[in-house]
Amino acid sequence: MKLRTLTLLLVVALTSCAGNTLKNNFVYVKNGHFIKDGKPYYYIGTNFWYGAILASEGQGGDTLRLARELDFLKETGIDNLRVLVGSDGERGVNSKVEPTLQVSPGVYNDTILKGLDRFLAELGKRDMKAVLYLNNSWEWSGGYSQYLQWAGYGKAPIPNIDGWEAYKQYVIQFQQSDTCKILFASYVKDIISRKNSITGIAYKDDPAIFSWQIGNEPRAFSDSNKDKFASWIGDVAKLIKLIDPNHMVSTGSEGLYGCEGDTMLLEKIHSYPEIDYINLHIWPYNWTWISKDSISQKLGIAIDNTEKYIKTHADVAGKLNKPMVIEEFGFPRDGFLFTPGSSVKSRDSYYKFVFEKVLQSAADKGYVAGCNFWGWGGFAVPNPLNTFWQRGDDYCGDPAQEAQGLNSVFAVDSTTVSLIKEYNKKIKSEL
Repeated sequence: MKLRTLTLLLVVALTSCAGNTLKNNFVYVKNGHFIKDGKPYYYIGTNFWYGAILASEGQGGDTLRLARELDFLKETGIDNLRVLVGSDGERGVNSKVEPTLQVSPGVYNDTILKGLDRFLAELGKRDMKAVLYLNNSWEWSGGYSQYLQWAGYGKAPIPNIDGWEAYKQYVIQFQQSDTCKILFASYVKDIISRKNSITGIAYKDDPAIFSWQIGNEPRAFSDSNKDKFASWIGDVAKLIKLIDPNHMVSTGSEGLYGCEGDTMLLEKIHSYPEIDYINLHIWPYNWTWISKDSISQKLGIAIDNTEKYIKTHADVAGKLNKPMVIEEFGFPRDGFLFTPGSSVKSRDSYYKFVFEKVLQSAADKGYVAGCNFWGWGGFAVPNPLNTFWQRGDDYCGDPAQEAQGLNSVFAVDSTTVSLIKEYNKKIKSEL
């Protein structure tokens, strides 16, 4: 990043910078482990990206459902939710979640901001915590492509309309653009320096926040962009810590899949002192370890590949002496169905494998500190007339560009819910 750009970012941060007031009820890292309430913290959590929207009182809001979902999750032992702060840009765009939070640069939808306030307040009541991610490589919440469009790079391509290559070539430009980086830095400052309108607690002082996350699956998108990508990760992490020294910071990376397969880049972006722990995501279907017609037949292959992928990242975690979270992993239903309550025998087997990794690590005080399955559909009822989300439909665990129910875990998926509950009890018994 150019010196003048970094200087501008630091000026933005310092307008909100405060001294470190770390309290015992914040989660932090010590000797390679998460510490919560004075002891090691391991967990099975979930992705709940639509939390702020559901907590709002506008379109998409349903505070009764929110309370029901959080109470149900708490009952299963889940206390860690990974949540999107908000989406960016205009509405009515194919595959983008709505309502959006950042309507234009620095202009916010106050209804969604208050929804985020309420969401954090409700988590606080239940001693639950949120990983809040601030950006996205993907179009479903705006992210890279929206900032580029705002910065004058032309109309953003949409992958499922314009093709993957067109999208990739467009978003490669994000870390190369000083304008984009400054716009995003301003957004980071606005969100992290916010005071909750419901509780009166400044976000930087709120123990309901587990960590700030730079983005959802941030990528370089090319070998030639690796250095700019790594520098941007380091600069944003430093910026966040300047504004809020109380909370942890994470990258949101998929791991090797988000680092062009480069182990050195994976290590570099997680080696910064401002990055507190390592992230990885695992997608057996997206990565073609299984296919629609081989879900059960190739389950063993998916598990073997998952074992290797976890080990690669655990080795990096050990080298850096930082905890590691498998914060996204999904697996389709048997028969590639999307219906709540339909068979999930293969999914349950896959989940059990991942949960066992966390349990074993908790027993051994290892580096695999937690996992967040993707994603919580809860009490949503997908619209049988719409494969993809449309305005007015319930929010499931699947974002707008994916079939609704594809990777969602619903409250009626009794065997999966029982498995989650069982393993959270086992993990807590080890601590």
